[in-house]
Amino acid sequence: MVRYSLLATAVVLSLGACSSIDNRKKANGDFDYIEESERVELLIPEGVDEPEFNRTFELPEISEDAPVELVGENLVVASPSLVLPLVSGSRIQEGTQKATISFDQVDDSQALDVTIWNSLINFLEEQGVGIDTFDRDAHRLVTDWMIVEESTGKWYSWKSTERSVGQRFEFSVNMEPHGRSGTLDVVLRDYLETVDNNVNDKIFPDEKRRNEVDILNKVIGYYDYQIRAETARKQRLVLDGLNLELGFNDQGEAAYIVDASYDITWARLLLVLRKLGFNVVDLDRSNGLLFANYNGTDSGWWGNLWGGSDGELPIEKDRYRFRVKAAGDRTSITMLSDDNEPLAPESISDMYLTFSEIMATDDLDI
Repeated sequence: MVRYSLLATAVVLSLGACSSIDNRKKANGDFDYIEESERVELLIPEGVDEPEFNRTFELPEISEDAPVELVGENLVVASPSLVLPLVSGSRIQEGTQKATISFDQVDDSQALDVTIWNSLINFLEEQGVGIDTFDRDAHRLVTDWMIVEESTGKWYSWKSTERSVGQRFEFSVNMEPHGRSGTLDVVLRDYLETVDNNVNDKIFPDEKRRNEVDILNKVIGYYDYQIRAETARKQRLVLDGLNLELGFNDQGEAAYIVDASYDITWARLLLVLRKLGFNVVDLDRSNGLLFANYNGTDSGWWGNLWGGSDGELPIEKDRYRFRVKAAGDRTSITMLSDDNEPLAPESISDMYLTFSEIMATDDLDI
């Protein structure tokens, strides 16, 4: 008896959880109102004064192209779908019914259109969705069929309905001439719904837009996830110690060569300079320039860390410049005077040990 009770409970919960997604988009109750006929306007006999009618709640006339079939179960009462601008530099376009989002360039490591396409393609690959056509020159990508299957039925019935929905979407990326802004649009290109043995390729406009916005929001969410993951990875690399060597820049000037990319080296150098006693007063990341005043270090901090060394660099307390430049997979750092003259190789060599020790310190305290 107990065994049967547990089994029955499990079956009830299982079938109850299979309520149709579509049912949650429809109004509750019956739809008897659609069988009602329009009431005839009140007829006033001749010679009788016509009463005053209140037109406040009068329904407007239905236009000829209105979708009159959107009544009863065909009418979706779910909240309207909104495009979610989750990505930094993204924004929605006001007043448009299209499923579209605009992006601005916030990362100069690669072209904006390349970033958008790569994120979209990676999303499709992770979802196991194929690509039917991809024309980079025409800025257009058409997906293969996305299939969603569900089995629905009332909890008290052993009979269920098998439903399958297939959709193909067309994505397009439209860039501004300057290449630093662009839009990502999506259109539902093909739709095919199968319920048991019945096939339907029609979809109402509001449901079509809902599906377009839904897939676009998923792409945007994945785009945002990739950015956050890459940011976390870079932050970890910045905190990790980096190898630094003596060398020369592309102009033959004495420089420090860091075994890391430009982005990582730039962020790491800001921490290192602060530890070394520099106060950065201005910077130009796009041109790789840092302007800093050297004020000297805290001897107590250096004494604890380096066993009594005062940690002062063998340079004047003055204003200096640092020129950071990519050198393949590595990065060069050239130190210059306030007159934009490279420091002598001897000065660069004398500061090397201190620079390299701080640059190689893991989890550098800021």
